Amino acid sequence: MKLEIYLDNSATTQPYPEVIDAMVEMMTVTYGNPSSLHKKGLTAEKEVDRARERVAKAVGAKKSEILFTSGGTEANNLALFGAAQQYASRGKHIITTAIEHPCVYDTAQELERRGYAVTFLPVGSDGRVSADVVKQAWREDTILVSVMYVNNETGAVQPIREIGQFLKDKRKTLFHVDAVQALGKLPIKVKDCGIDLLSVSGHKIHGPKGVGALYVRDGVTLTPILFGGGQERGVRSGTENVPGIVGMGVAAERSLREMAAGSKRMAELRDLLIERIEAKIPDARINTPRGAGHAAPHVVNVSFTGVRGEVLVHALEANGVYVSTGSACSSREKVYSRVLKAMGLPESALEGAVRLSLRPDHTADDVEETVQQLQSLIADLRLVSRR
Repeated sequence: MKLEIYLDNSATTQPYPEVIDAMVEMMTVTYGNPSSLHKKGLTAEKEVDRARERVAKAVGAKKSEILFTSGGTEANNLALFGAAQQYASRGKHIITTAIEHPCVYDTAQELERRGYAVTFLPVGSDGRVSADVVKQAWREDTILVSVMYVNNETGAVQPIREIGQFLKDKRKTLFHVDAVQALGKLPIKVKDCGIDLLSVSGHKIHGPKGVGALYVRDGVTLTPILFGGGQERGVRSGTENVPGIVGMGVAAERSLREMAAGSKRMAELRDLLIERIEAKIPDARINTPRGAGHAAPHVVNVSFTGVRGEVLVHALEANGVYVSTGSACSSREKVYSRVLKAMGLPESALEGAVRLSLRPDHTADDVEETVQQLQSLIADLRLVSRR
C-alpha cells in the first residue's frame, strides 16, 4: 500500500465516520424540508435545532445565537457586510488586520470601495497583531473590529481576549472574530472574550464542506445579504442544508469532547516536527511563532531557501505526503503570501514557504517520515536550482 501522510488539515479535514453516517440518514430517511409542516419536515427541523445546540455549546453561546451558512466565507461576509450596513449611521470606520483570510480581507477592501474607512493593522515578525495597536486605531466612529483567532497560514494566535476586553465598553463598536481555524483546537468562550460575531466552518473540524455558522450575540442586528424565505431568523434566507448542518453538529460535539487531548497531542507533534526540521534540514526558517500560547497546536509554516514552495508541494505529493503553500483558497495564485509579506519575510523565504497542518491521530513515525522526505527532496531540488 502506498504511503499517505495527509498534512493539509488546515485546508480541509476528513469527515468523522459518524458524521458521514448522520448525513446519509438525513439524505435517505429524514430528508424533509424543515419549513414543511408535516412529520418529515418537523423531524428535519428538530435535527437542525439539535445541531444548532451542539455548535452553540462548542463556542459557549446560546442556540438562539447561531445562524447556519454555506461555510466560513459566507459567515464572514455576512458578519462584515451585515454589520457595516446595519450600523452605518453610527460611523463608517472598520478595523481589521493585514493577515486576515481573504474572505475577510477582500470583504473589507470591498467595503472600502463602498465608502467605508478601513484600517488594516500591521503585525509583528511573529505574525501577531498587538492589542495596543488595535486600541490606538480605535476611533469614535469605529463600528466594527474584525480580528481572526488563529491565522490559517502560520497558526499565529491573536490576542482576542485582550481586544475583546478593550472593546467591551465601546458600545458602538462590534467585535467580530474569524474562528474557523480555532474551533476544535482552542477553547472558545464568546461571552468571556466580549465577542459579538464569530464565524466557524464545518469542514475544518472533520465535518462536511458547504456548511458553516455565524454566532450573533443577542441584541446585535445584521442586514441580510440574501433574501428569500426568511430562514435563520430572516437573516440568512434559503432552504437549510440539513445533511450538512447535522454533520457539522456531530463534528462540533466530538471536536469539543476531544479538544483537550487532541490539542495536546498535536502540540507535541508540532514541536517534534519543528525540532526535526531544524535538526535535519539546513537553512530552514520556521515562520510559526514559538512563544507560549502564541501558536495553535496544528500548524507549522516553514520556509526552505533555494526551493520553490509549489515545486516542493508536488514533489512531496508524488511520495504520498500532502502539504500546501498556504491558504487553500488562494494557493493556486502565483503570488507570494500576503500574510508572510506582512511579517516582513525576505523574498527567498516567501518563495520557499510551505504549510504543514496536523490532526490528532498523526504519529511520531508520520513526522519522522515527513522530515526524511523533506530532507531528501530539498537536497535534490537545491542541487537542481544551482545548476
